[in-house]
Amino acid sequence: MSIVYLNGEYMPAHEAKISPMDRGFLFGDGIYEVVPSYGGQFVGFEPHMTRMFDGLAAIEIQHEFSLEYFRDVCQTLCEKNGNGNLGIYIHISRGTDVKRHHAYPKDVRPTLFAYTFDIPAAPSADIEKAKTYKVNTHQDLRWQRCNIKSTALLGNVMHYQHGHAAGCDETLLFNADNQLTEASSCNAFIVKDGVVLTPNLDSQKLPGITRLILLDILKKYSDIKVEERIITRAEVDNADEIWITSSTKQVGAVVELDGKPVNGGKIGPVWQQAQSLFSTHQFDYN
Repeated sequence: MSIVYLNGEYMPAHEAKISPMDRGFLFGDGIYEVVPSYGGQFVGFEPHMTRMFDGLAAIEIQHEFSLEYFRDVCQTLCEKNGNGNLGIYIHISRGTDVKRHHAYPKDVRPTLFAYTFDIPAAPSADIEKAKTYKVNTHQDLRWQRCNIKSTALLGNVMHYQHGHAAGCDETLLFNADNQLTEASSCNAFIVKDGVVLTPNLDSQKLPGITRLILLDILKKYSDIKVEERIITRAEVDNADEIWITSSTKQVGAVVELDGKPVNGGKIGPVWQQAQSLFSTHQFDYN
């Protein structure tokens, strides 16, 4: 039986209860994070928490939480759930009010829920063993504040389902100008002529933590040229390599785009170097 954390208490998952008047339930009014942990070691803990605090500030949720508070909660949850390969999901809603009303209520206490779930072992740079991904594409139809990691994920869910129903692992999204934004649950990269490119951040994209760490690692520990800029649909279609990045996938190599092979359907050499460096330095950001 998994142990979860709810509003200051650890308990079996089946005992956790949240009011139906909670604004997270009624409005998706909240922020969440997912922190990966391998054998009790976090990946990117401080950047994840910084993004969460930024999200709470962006939607004006008042709280008294601190970095060390969340570090203790996450460490304790991992210990109570076996310290394996775990993702820690942290969900903070604005809290429970006495009525359903769109305006932010005053003097309500945030609801904090956290639990762990099993994730695969940390990926390695072994081309023979690495998981590969098939993706399709779609126009990005989500809201214009995708930089906020909101719990209101229906737009992302519908885009993800579009790919899932087509037998794909993800959906790459393009804005009205046919520029790459991200994927439904990942950030996106391409490689062309040895150069790693990823869309520059704005309100259309989530500032992914794996993206942040990967860019820092490539700039510090490799001679690979990296560019953050607008990427067109034509550039994606003609890319030598395509990657999707997330906390649980790390650097995922895409081998099929809309039914057509990428790099002949094989993992590319720049991916191997990037994932190898990520594996070496993934625990440096805590």
